[in-house]
Amino acid sequence: MSRSRGFTLVEVLAALVIVALGMTAVLSTLGSSASTGDYLRDRTLAQWIALNQIAETRLASTLPAPGTTDGKLDYAGRHWHWRQDVTTVDIPGILQIEVSVQEADTAQGEKAPWIGTAMGMAGDSLEPPQMRSLYLEYPQAPATGSGGSSGGSSGSTLNLGGP
Repeated sequence: MSRSRGFTLVEVLAALVIVALGMTAVLSTLGSSASTGDYLRDRTLAQWIALNQIAETRLASTLPAPGTTDGKLDYAGRHWHWRQDVTTVDIPGILQIEVSVQEADTAQGEKAPWIGTAMGMAGDSLEPPQMRSLYLEYPQAPATGSGGSSGGSSGSTLNLGGP
């Protein structure tokens, strides 16, 4: 009669410890991946806010004065704080705009790290674009019927505005 041998209690406990250590490593990796995803989402939103602020500054009817301004806004269901530094550069009529963005709802408050920054230029040294006439010529469809050509011009001109 043959007797089958099973696992001892020590072997089962050793296997459980190995599985527990492996699961701990997997869960730690998953948690790290989730927080990295959150950080990248926040950084992307902060970059968009900074780029939007630069675009709004450039589209304003007057150039900003050199100096620092800041503000708060709600974006993507969160509260954000931005700071804009406008400085002159070596080219007359050109200003450098740097915008930094941080979360406003953190325990660190104003001491929170700036997680998004963008830089742009604005100036008044360029002449605004002029509206020019744009003429498009396109062929006229051939006349149909037994009489042949209708005797019109071979094409038409479309004026899209301008002087």
